[in-house]
Amino acid sequence: MADVQVLVNREPQSRNTRELRGRERCIYLASPKTCKTNWLTAVGPNLVWGNQEMMWPLTNGALNAEPTGRLIELSIPKKDFRNPKDGKKHIHVYSCGRNSVIWEVSPLAMRSNGTERLTNLAQYKKLPVAYQQDRATHALSCGRSSPIWSVSNAAKKAVEKERIESLARSKTPHRDYLPAREVETIVGGAAKRAVASPRLEYLANPKSRPVGPFRDSIWPVSASVLKASVSPRQLELSKPKSVAEGYQPARSIQWEVKRSAKRAVATSRTNELAQPITRETMHHVQFNPDAFVVSEAAKKGRCPPRVEELAIPIQR
Repeated sequence: MADVQVLVNREPQSRNTRELRGRERCIYLASPKTCKTNWLTAVGPNLVWGNQEMMWPLTNGALNAEPTGRLIELSIPKKDFRNPKDGKKHIHVYSCGRNSVIWEVSPLAMRSNGTERLTNLAQYKKLPVAYQQDRATHALSCGRSSPIWSVSNAAKKAVEKERIESLARSKTPHRDYLPAREVETIVGGAAKRAVASPRLEYLANPKSRPVGPFRDSIWPVSASVLKASVSPRQLELSKPKSVAEGYQPARSIQWEVKRSAKRAVATSRTNELAQPITRETMHHVQFNPDAFVVSEAAKKGRCPPRVEELAIPIQR
């Protein structure tokens, strides 16, 4: 493959790319695309990631400028809370980016005496009076009572029952169970010494393909074909499909307004219909001072017998 490494320009200058054939066409298609970016349409400078170059060169004014007091204040690095003498970290010790809850206690705090409230809060929770400890707890466990305890001598000398022995046996596979077959199968000696038949030899042969040369995709047209005339049927079939009778194209979104429409005066009815609907606000609509006022006609009215019958509560 060493002799195949050929450097070919993606854009040949001599002829059109569609005219390339054979090896030249394959080399042209195998070459990577070139950048079509134009300096007129490019956005920003040509950057190469991974280096320390600036996007735009700095001006002399920016290089010779003096920073303000605010910039100097912002450029001060963050304070390091580590003690350089003992090398211990007061922050981020035994933590993942959070302030550590373990810090050194000052000598004044160690010599001070706690108040009565602090002493009361520092006392641990005591067990109830009726609590009886029957076995050792928190042994070989994580805060839970251990299931391991001492076995009595009588339990050690006990005779196993038939039921216990049957329960203690491990689960056996099914009688028809077959283990997994090995990936590699051992080939027998008869298969190794076998001779292939003529039919197997024929099927084992690779598919034969012609070596070439093949006909080019573009070939010359004969003179008789060039002088041929088409039939009326071919002319009829070559006509493009036309639109239906009475078809009108889509109207443009913008059209010119006529002068008569510009000079037209709206009628009084049109002005009346053009007025927007005025509605009262929800505060006025919802507030009705006469909502619970009973009219005089309702006060003088009499209920029919059917309404009185329906007003009687159900006896349960």
